[in-house]
Amino acid sequence: MGSSVVAELEGTLLKDPSIFSYFMLVAFEASGLLRFVVLLLLWPLIRMLEVCGRGDDGIKLTIFIATAGVPFSDVERVSNAVLTKFLYDDIEMEAWRFFSSYKRRVVVTKMPRVMVERFVKEHLSADCVVGSELGVNRFGFVTGFVEDGFSSISGKTSDLFRDEEPSLGLGRSGYGGSLFFELCKEQRNPPFEVQSSVNDDQIVKPLPVIFHDGRLVKRPTPAMALLILLWLPIGVLLAVARIIIGLLIPMNTIPIFVQLMGGKLIVKGTPPPPCTAGKPGFLFVCTHRTLLDPVVLSCVLQRRIPTVTYSLSRVSEILAPIPTIRLTRVKELDAETIRKELEKGDLVVCPEGTTCREPFLLRFSALFAQLTDRIVPVAVNNRAGFFHGTTARGWKALDAIFFFMNPHPAYEVTFLNQLPLEATCSSGKSPYEVANYVQKILAGTLGFECTNLTRKDKYRILAGNDGAVDRKSCTGKEMATAIKKMIGCFR
Repeated sequence: MGSSVVAELEGTLLKDPSIFSYFMLVAFEASGLLRFVVLLLLWPLIRMLEVCGRGDDGIKLTIFIATAGVPFSDVERVSNAVLTKFLYDDIEMEAWRFFSSYKRRVVVTKMPRVMVERFVKEHLSADCVVGSELGVNRFGFVTGFVEDGFSSISGKTSDLFRDEEPSLGLGRSGYGGSLFFELCKEQRNPPFEVQSSVNDDQIVKPLPVIFHDGRLVKRPTPAMALLILLWLPIGVLLAVARIIIGLLIPMNTIPIFVQLMGGKLIVKGTPPPPCTAGKPGFLFVCTHRTLLDPVVLSCVLQRRIPTVTYSLSRVSEILAPIPTIRLTRVKELDAETIRKELEKGDLVVCPEGTTCREPFLLRFSALFAQLTDRIVPVAVNNRAGFFHGTTARGWKALDAIFFFMNPHPAYEVTFLNQLPLEATCSSGKSPYEVANYVQKILAGTLGFECTNLTRKDKYRILAGNDGAVDRKSCTGKEMATAIKKMIGCFR
């Protein structure tokens, strides 16, 4: 293992040398559709500058259009909550193997440092990132200009290695690598070749992304961004039609309607029969992917099953085709509410308390386990092509609309067997044991991983608050604690 390594981010640690799409994400998520369109229209000019050998000017123009006039805090929040996932998906694993084998790791990039710092430090385990710096005025708004240009990057890198010479430099000659190659004992250019004797199981992989935000599913390269813009008006009309017709037609005809409107509904397993009079209802315990999970379950069962909610928007409650019961987060009151609903009939709960897009299950609340022994676990998963139907920072009332704007939205519902009596609290097991067991079997069914992360952890990382209805802001210390907890899941 070497002592230190300096690596270029774009085109080396990341597969794609172009950073344009990441500024498209910032434009869309931090400012809106208009800035997104303007930046896309200027892409031919930006590309022409690059071809003419003035790539730095093209990057400066991109930075100006994407960030000028945007609050710096919004750029930072979007970078941490949205960009991290797309950066992670573009990691060049061969370069990562070289990079991760050194004790001290430094990443160099021409992108603004604020856009990549969390990703580089948390997921690439770098000690430091050297990048350009955005100019910010005294009101906290980004000016759109780069402080000291890109020439200062080389000097900042040199300052980090005054007392030592980096063992290895990874980068592209003539591009970002030229900013630091002269400092390094050895230089390597992509593509990288790793010895075949190295076993994949012995490689420590980058820390996976569990939480991320933003509406776009795919990275908006120029071609993908154009496709999204062309689909957008069609998608809005399609979403409105799907929602209105879905609210008007009988529940038992919705599965057929889903297929006719381009969707897909996959059902596995055998659901229990409707509860009979005089008996308490079944408690369907579901994984949580979008706010539509209970609605989809009702469509599959062809009857309107109530669900409990906490932070569902008023608009979503009004549009919901099934009864919704709002909880208070006061354990005793919520327990009594759920018991009363189960006496009336079946009920749906999502004990994770919030959605998670990645193949992980958050910690299950144990409240459901102590209220009934008629528990039916249901593994729910979904697929979306263009738009995510969830958000932590945005307007939740649009969640359903964004999901139905996808060309071919898909849901998969798998019914597991009702928990045997010996696996419930009736046999003497604690509520926590039951909740953990249900989480484990649902994760196994979906091929997901169990975590000990909670709703609060998600919102502290993505939105800077604790996820409560009153949106209490969390401190930097609380956010750092949530991040450390996430990292600790994989150690």
